[in-house]
Amino acid sequence: MSTTGTAGQQPLRGSGPLAGVRVVELAGIGPGAFGATVLSDLGADVIRIDRLTPVAEDTVTMTGPLSRGRRSIALDLKTAEGTRTALALIDDADVLIDPFRPGVTRRLGLGPEIRESRPRLIYAQMTGWGQDGPLAPRAGHDLNYLALSGALAMMGTPGEPPPVPLNLVADFGGGGMLLVMGITAALYERERSGTGQLLDVAMLDGVTMLAASLFQLRRDGIITGERGRSFLDGGAPWYRAYRTADARYVTVAALEPQFYRALLAALDIPPADHPQWDRSTWPKLTGLLEERFAAEPLSHWDQQLTDLDVCYAPVLDLDELETHPHHMARQTVSSTYGLREPTPAPRFSRTPARIQGPATEPGQHTTEILAELADRQAHVDLDH
Repeated sequence: MSTTGTAGQQPLRGSGPLAGVRVVELAGIGPGAFGATVLSDLGADVIRIDRLTPVAEDTVTMTGPLSRGRRSIALDLKTAEGTRTALALIDDADVLIDPFRPGVTRRLGLGPEIRESRPRLIYAQMTGWGQDGPLAPRAGHDLNYLALSGALAMMGTPGEPPPVPLNLVADFGGGGMLLVMGITAALYERERSGTGQLLDVAMLDGVTMLAASLFQLRRDGIITGERGRSFLDGGAPWYRAYRTADARYVTVAALEPQFYRALLAALDIPPADHPQWDRSTWPKLTGLLEERFAAEPLSHWDQQLTDLDVCYAPVLDLDELETHPHHMARQTVSSTYGLREPTPAPRFSRTPARIQGPATEPGQHTTEILAELADRQAHVDLDH
């Protein structure tokens, strides 16, 4: 990891388990930005390189939680001066995050070859399809990677097109989180070898990895190719969502037999009349549960079921989180810098993660960072 006290090197920012790690993030949307946010929350000192002039394709500007806790410098990477400045920043970095399609950074003079003169650098390439294969150069988004992984085919109602879920699975679960895991593993390995490495982080790979349990369940014949027929995709009446009298929704996930019995007992339904794994009884029980939950408002079910071990939770809107007792107790939503955003996770006992700073506008710290680079160069010149 980078060291403090070197002549001309700026003091490290951040506190947490990754304090002391320096990251340069080439600006992008989705998984790369999220990964950099998590690294910052964990204490890494992150500098984002933004475009000097936004282009038309930048339809989403990440100036909220996905840009918190880092500084930003705006550079024109298509110019020699911009590339030189970027390389000067990378000289001081432990990690570079490349969120572009294969070949883009190479055309900018920032490709993996720069590791030859920076052997300790961890160069993390974050893409959808990966660095090789016939789809590697093609465009794509979360839904496409989820589709090709086989996971999307297992979601939704029989006879209908698969649903379009929010972009949490590929972009953030199989993308940004996998990026963070790969970087932290490479940092740990570097402590022994002294050498960085190139990371090929692909959302397609990540989603397929997340589906490991589905491979097992398919192998064991527990789930089939039919959507809406298994116990995890809405087929089971005891593992799904129901509408309430006030047009809200509740969820039950009473997978284990003791929770199943407790759920039916709480709803005055005799468990003996509905053997949990007798699929022939599932349609009738689904109808009974629909009637029960539709008869009362959400507040009634919260009061009746929250304190029972029946695997129950209401379906909340994002704006309701701060008023829910469990979220309040865990403080899962923060407004430290006047912006509602998730609190960092996981929680460390000795080196807690924290939001290292407010959301950053593109180029907000350009003057400050250029001054730091000039100061470092001045010290280098004096040493020589």
